[in-house]
Amino acid sequence: MLKSALDVFGGIALHADTARTRAAAVPPSPWPAGQGLEEAWLLGLPPLTRLLEFVEEHSVGGDTFDRKALVDEWRAANDCYQSLERSEAGIANAAEHLALDPRLAPLAAEVAAHPHFKRTFDTLPTHFGMVELDRLIVYQRHVTRNFVDARMQRIGAAPDLEALFHLCLPLGEPEAEVQVRKVGSRRYVFRSVSTDFRFHEPALLKPEQASGYESFGTVAGIVGLVVGFSSNLLNVVQVGRRALLNNGYHRACAMRACGLTHAPCIFQTATRVDELQAVLKSHVADDAEFYFESARPPLLRDFFDPRLHKLLPVRPRARHIEVNFEIKDYLVTE
Repeated sequence: MLKSALDVFGGIALHADTARTRAAAVPPSPWPAGQGLEEAWLLGLPPLTRLLEFVEEHSVGGDTFDRKALVDEWRAANDCYQSLERSEAGIANAAEHLALDPRLAPLAAEVAAHPHFKRTFDTLPTHFGMVELDRLIVYQRHVTRNFVDARMQRIGAAPDLEALFHLCLPLGEPEAEVQVRKVGSRRYVFRSVSTDFRFHEPALLKPEQASGYESFGTVAGIVGLVVGFSSNLLNVVQVGRRALLNNGYHRACAMRACGLTHAPCIFQTATRVDELQAVLKSHVADDAEFYFESARPPLLRDFFDPRLHKLLPVRPRARHIEVNFEIKDYLVTE
């Protein structure tokens, strides 16, 4: 049974007064500050080739890195994970998920009524609650240290409940800038540094949904190729007592680094493997047994264990989405 958040918040730093008393203990960053852009990468997790390819393709000096030394570090972390499978067996099953503070109920209702929520969470049963960060299962292998540090600055030493809720479950406009370039008569390129940037779908619009085409004559219809951002709502997929972080990795790491132990989020509840296929990325759903049944899956806390992570200097990256379209005009005898 879920405990009320009010029963435990006094000891876990979501109450503003409690947070202020521990302000001095909040670390400036979970990792030592480096130069430029850095990725905190979880070592020791298969496949090793994924790490090697990332370093070669994206890290500073990736064409000359010491491959053997990196493999040695990965192997040591893999040995550590094997040890944790024995010493922390079942730890993900003991996660303490809490009921949402009643004061946040109006905000949760606002999120639930929003089109983003209705479109994204239309498959599994959902509810709002507080997820325990330390024992939150993770599938993402790396986070950007600079993004985590920026989130920590927004959270501050004494976040109040409403501010924390809005950080985790925002309904406002995305912060990342988008650049659009026409690179051909029927080609456009959209660019953003946000990892939530993506192509959504083609859409058939009615003439009254757009303006400025009066000089064309009578408009029969408009085909739109929709590019934008995901809902960006922090959410987890829950199977039994286990919860896997589906979206919100940088915010989750930042909250944990600020001393918070629980975070408001959306829980999606799955009871069958087929349901996981419908809501998770394919490479995660295909390995569901590893995340939801293994003795000790990778957890959010591992990003803060010096034995299990490595900071990698990387070159700046941005997501480019190129949109092309083709027109065919011909007569058909019917």
